[in-house]
Amino acid sequence: MNKVEEFEELRPLLFSIAYRILGSVSEAEDAVQETWLRFDGSSTVPVSVKSFLSTTVTRIAIDVLRSARVRRESYVGPWLPEPLLSDPYEDPARSAELADSVSMAALLLLERLSPLERSVFVLREVFGFGFDDVAAAVGRSQAACRQLLVRARRHMEEGRPRFEADRRERRELAERFFDALRDGDVDGLRSLLSADVQLVGDGGGKAPQLARAVVGADNVARLLGAVFPQMARARLTLEVCEVNGEPGAIVRDRDGRVLHTLTLDVLDGRIQTIRSVINPDKLAHIGPVADAWAIDREVRQARRDHH
Repeated sequence: MNKVEEFEELRPLLFSIAYRILGSVSEAEDAVQETWLRFDGSSTVPVSVKSFLSTTVTRIAIDVLRSARVRRESYVGPWLPEPLLSDPYEDPARSAELADSVSMAALLLLERLSPLERSVFVLREVFGFGFDDVAAAVGRSQAACRQLLVRARRHMEEGRPRFEADRRERRELAERFFDALRDGDVDGLRSLLSADVQLVGDGGGKAPQLARAVVGADNVARLLGAVFPQMARARLTLEVCEVNGEPGAIVRDRDGRVLHTLTLDVLDGRIQTIRSVINPDKLAHIGPVADAWAIDREVRQARRDHH
């Protein structure tokens, strides 16, 4: 197997590691590309190509995350991870860990960790790397990595919900939610939402966005029940799909361009959080991006015409 083939075989793993450390598809792809350049430019033959490449992509991702954190401090409005439609890496032995770690809720919990804690947690807990490889990747002793993992686990456990819905339940609830959304059925929506549900939007100041999270079943149901029928009049469509391993949808304009994504956090038979990413910079990897400002004007006009 030549260098290119060895690298391509491991590319899905490298992307999946980088995405979980960074919460960004574009930054993860850049980290993987930089890993290839370093591998290609290296004259030494590593004992284990997998260890070498995993170490390289982790170190690059840690550096990127440190500078990204500074940028995120001045981010306009809530910051959400870039939506991921499908994780390229599969491992039947670790499917539960992989699925759990890519949800929006888990990625937001990972944001609370230091870059080193986050990297140790991802390599060890999600991908099952041995402590020798984890230590090599983050440049710390195995004992230090065990400490980092203990701290990371504690932070992650504190923020985790205690009861998870099974996949079929979540999918059925999501179908009912999206049907009610299309119909503008406020009562139907309200019945599916938890009492303290939150609707959070990420526009990054680059698209129309909620000034703050909308909280409470009544408020969220009324807002969604009013907005989506108007969007339908502007010929926007809702494409139901998995986003970050959770029930979700892509909202597209009449030409099929991506306006925003939605993900639903389901717990105890109710929707707890609805997250919408509308920042165009975070959607370009999905496909051509719609002009959110123009659509906003069109929807407002449709509302005035309707009244």
